[in-house]
Amino acid sequence: MATDPGFVLLGEFGRAHGLNGEVRLKSYTADPMAIGSYGPLTGADGRAIEIASLRPAAGAPDMLIARIAGVSGRNGAESLNRLALYVARDRLGAPEDEDEFFAADLVGLAVVDRDGHSVGTVRAVPNYGGGDLLEIAPATGGSPALLPFTKAFVPEIDVAGRRVVVDPPEDLFAPAAPRDPDAA
Repeated sequence: MATDPGFVLLGEFGRAHGLNGEVRLKSYTADPMAIGSYGPLTGADGRAIEIASLRPAAGAPDMLIARIAGVSGRNGAESLNRLALYVARDRLGAPEDEDEFFAADLVGLAVVDRDGHSVGTVRAVPNYGGGDLLEIAPATGGSPALLPFTKAFVPEIDVAGRRVVVDPPEDLFAPAAPRDPDAA
């Protein structure tokens, strides 16, 4: 399911919380509590998961405590640990703004430079805390590279045309240089 473009990853269960069937849930939605508004979700194992209730967990804004329909004890909650939760892409509708995109819609798009030369393919859209990035698998093979997902580096996105135009630095796919221990 993780590679099926018909599904979008919304969250992932963590460890059990307490003895009464509650479980930690990391939400990947812009508003973490919104994960509860999509109705039944699909677990990575194919089963339907219905979130009965949610509340914020202490310490992280994207971490929630969830009660799941049909799960009443700690053992049931523990069985959900590391289960990824998906929603069918067609249930999401279209983005509201023209400069807004679902990451799932970008994965697999061809990446070309301003002159139309192939650069590679979008492999993922990670965010490690400093903003969204495009992970690009090079057209020539080799290791992928990360490019900031900003207008400066990604001036054009054509989801219908299945391509992204980028203005990459010359060394986009160059291996990382070793760190100079004497540099400040």
